[in-house]
Amino acid sequence: MNGYVFLNNVRFHAHHGVLEQERATGGDFLVTLRMGYPLEKAMETDNVDDTLNYAAVYEVVKREIAVPSALLEHVAGRIVKTIRREFPQVESIDLSVTKCNPPMGADCDGAGVEVHVDFRTLK
Repeated sequence: MNGYVFLNNVRFHAHHGVLEQERATGGDFLVTLRMGYPLEKAMETDNVDDTLNYAAVYEVVKREIAVPSALLEHVAGRIVKTIRREFPQVESIDLSVTKCNPPMGADCDGAGVEVHVDFRTLK
């Protein structure tokens, strides 16, 4: 039985952006992450060792978002690669990285990127 483990709208202050000012002062970013994962064993055992620990995944996201990048695509790519390397049982990832107040003169809740990867089809 497969299911999903997720982090929803986790807020970080980070230094990403094309503009020098964005990288200097930083801004707020939201990360939402949904990972396909086989949950059957954890459903039976009630043991955290038998599932994808979302606290451990959070630490990966926190570490990767702290590394400054010009593009959110680069940030998202690093998060996906690191999760895949550190949690090889993950079958798929849906990830969004949102810049909360992008410097483009628009009144909006944010702008960003979404990445969808199904590792089962990449073999």
